[in-house]
Amino acid sequence: MNVLAIQDLTVRYGDVEAVRGIDLAIDAGEVFGLLGPNGAGKTSTLSVIEGLHPPSGGTVAVDGIDVARRPREAKARIGVQLQTTSLQPDLDLRELLRLYGALYGVRLDRETATRALAAFDLETVAGRRADTLSGGQRQRFALAIALLHDPALVLLDEPTAGLDPQGRRALWRHIEALREKRRAVVLTTHSMEEAAALCDRIGILDHGRMIALGTPDELVSTWRDDPAVQAAAHGIVTLEDVFVGLTGPRGKA
Repeated sequence: MNVLAIQDLTVRYGDVEAVRGIDLAIDAGEVFGLLGPNGAGKTSTLSVIEGLHPPSGGTVAVDGIDVARRPREAKARIGVQLQTTSLQPDLDLRELLRLYGALYGVRLDRETATRALAAFDLETVAGRRADTLSGGQRQRFALAIALLHDPALVLLDEPTAGLDPQGRRALWRHIEALREKRRAVVLTTHSMEEAAALCDRIGILDHGRMIALGTPDELVSTWRDDPAVQAAAHGIVTLEDVFVGLTGPRGKA
């Protein structure tokens, strides 16, 4: 059974059709990259998966549970890390982790919370507030919160945006570890380098439609001779050339 199964998903906002008939299946242990220019439908798709917006048509199931029909059960199987996360300013990391654990129904004592932080190389800053952390530390902490309840599906929305190379690579290692733990991961990013390095498969959205789907190598192999991709390329065709060629040189809002 697929951890995430999307069938003929449509999302409308009034007369605007943001997502148009997407089909997608993601298995345990797979890191899937959902790519697209701004306005392509990525956020709308994630919102439906998270249960924040009802689908206008089609179905989304997480671990076999229909998100629209049984939202509470589905949400319990999802962990979400956003690009930016607001955290209570008066609590240190250990206290925050215990607070969010309680919200998920996971009880953590002080020692257990410290071990959970250590898994993300944060034990030395366990007594600090979130607003004192570096960007990389803050994103690793957000991932630690997202994984507290051992979710089957992890949604990562541009998790490395704004990080320096060291912080980005450190977070990559933790994302790669999710594959080894057999979690299904959906990753959005504007970095083609990141997508090629982390993702087992990639789907490219444009104007609400899935216009390309495959491994990074398959996408390059399939589209390398496309005239628009050739026009975007400077030498050997890369994943970024495929993305720009298929979605347009400036993207589409």
